[in-house]
Amino acid sequence: MTGEPLALYVHWPFCVSKCPYCDFNSHVRAGIDQDAWRDALLADLAHEARLLPGRTLTSIFFGGGTPSLMEPATVAAIIAAARAHWAPAANLEVTLEANPNSVEAARFRDLAAAGVNRLSLGLQSFDDAALRFLGRAHSAREGFAALETAQRNFRRVSFDLIYALPGDTVDGWSTTLAQALSLGTSHLSLYQLTIEPGTRFATMVAKREFAPLEPDSAATLFELTDAMTSAAGMPAYEISNHARPGQESRHNLTYWRYGDYAGIGPGAHGRRLGMRTMRHRKPENFLSSLRRNGHGMVEEEELTRDEAAREALVMGLRLAEGIEPVALAQRLEVDRIVDDAAVDRLAGHDLLERDGSTLRTTPAGRLLLDSILAEIAA
Repeated sequence: MTGEPLALYVHWPFCVSKCPYCDFNSHVRAGIDQDAWRDALLADLAHEARLLPGRTLTSIFFGGGTPSLMEPATVAAIIAAARAHWAPAANLEVTLEANPNSVEAARFRDLAAAGVNRLSLGLQSFDDAALRFLGRAHSAREGFAALETAQRNFRRVSFDLIYALPGDTVDGWSTTLAQALSLGTSHLSLYQLTIEPGTRFATMVAKREFAPLEPDSAATLFELTDAMTSAAGMPAYEISNHARPGQESRHNLTYWRYGDYAGIGPGAHGRRLGMRTMRHRKPENFLSSLRRNGHGMVEEEELTRDEAAREALVMGLRLAEGIEPVALAQRLEVDRIVDDAAVDRLAGHDLLERDGSTLRTTPAGRLLLDSILAEIAA
């Protein structure tokens, strides 16, 4: 495996507040010992590096939580250590997720100096009422100011928006999306609001405090999104991610193409040499495990070939480029990835299409991806 590509995911679990739609591993704490967390993440990183020697590091992604709450010195130390553990690719991509709060935006220059070269900004909406509904701690004005600051300091900038909120309309979303496309970034992540179990929004919906947007209306907005972004030269390369050619997130492409990635930090998942890895979710438990064992791992499980094939299919068909079923089956050492009869049946309904050795979903199929996957998995 010497020289094989590898991505690194670093999870920073802390947030100023918990958003009501969020089911990510995030925690609110009164104080954060930056020095202790720097040492902990570096130790967890060293453990993964010992198990993955000789690899070529293609990307680092700081996710959360709110990684822009990390001290730039902590970010710099992790980047330096990762570059020392592995041979960095010439075009190493280093992404950090950031919130638009003015305090965090003030750190952007220092984060760029620390080695971050791609910023993913959680704007989520341009409307103050929607931001309040989503529990965001910034205003629309702060969001635009943070985006301007980010574009001054980073060569590559992406931002997130959440749509299909209760009451969203075609006219309203088309106006918002046109504005988003005019702001000069090379990448957009556009997510429909989903009500995840265990979140505050799930409780509110159960109590009938609000109703999610009706599915047919959400599907109409998805189709509008695809049409507008494609016309603007930023087509979807993945279900929710849009980019100008060559500006796709190389880190996330590693996930979806089923490559190896090391995951460190509380709650981080990884995929290492046919193993599924997961760290302790609660920060305090992660630190205790690190002191006892020299790593924050809570679970390490070998994937069966069938499990790997299923995961690779689920990931790969999210991509506009699709998958090559025969080549993927050979790589994962299984007889087949898909049920060809089911594929042919759905292709007849214009939900899937074959292009030589490649299989991909059609625009209509992307709306029904979960159902398609259930039908065609071998």
